[in-house]
Amino acid sequence: MGRVRGKNWMQEHVTDAYVKRARHEGMRSRSAYKLEQIADRDRLFRPGMTVVDLGAAPGGWSQIAARRVGAGGRVIALDVLDMLSLPGVTFVSGDFRDKAVVEALEHALDGRRVDLVLSDMAPNLSGIGTVDQARLLELVELALEFALNHLKPQGNFLVKSFHGSGFDNFSRRMRRHFREVLTRKPEASRSRSSEVYLLGRGLKP
Repeated sequence: MGRVRGKNWMQEHVTDAYVKRARHEGMRSRSAYKLEQIADRDRLFRPGMTVVDLGAAPGGWSQIAARRVGAGGRVIALDVLDMLSLPGVTFVSGDFRDKAVVEALEHALDGRRVDLVLSDMAPNLSGIGTVDQARLLELVELALEFALNHLKPQGNFLVKSFHGSGFDNFSRRMRRHFREVLTRKPEASRSRSSEVYLLGRGLKP
């Protein structure tokens, strides 16, 4: 999510243990460890899966996904920002709110149903809380709609959200469509951040 980043943020960033680890291990972002920790806890991946990664740039989540689904799996990543290529990852460039971009993503799937939809999307911050929350809710709702339309039966959906207006309603909506909805706050997520991840397990018929 876009932020106003001053000197304090930069100092925290360069000294962050996960930032240092990501550089050492060749990961595209520290957020890769958020997905890794959730995936380990909830056994999100298995070899051969088809995965869609929304809001993928710079590619940390796609790196984790591609490694875990293996050569027999497929990862389709999408972002409005450019992303350098990754082995085992097909990248679609564009704004997820654009119908033509969603159609390009569907074309990349080539008729495949999806085992897991990941969404780490978040809007750039305007600094106006109500505006920012509304923009975020638009993205999480679009991600959910995509998941409902493209997941296999019993497929899973992991989405980043933030506590605030509309969060409870969105959680309830997810519960209507998935057997189980879990809230996750991985260790790699900064404690002061209001971000949480909602995991919908087992898409209902």
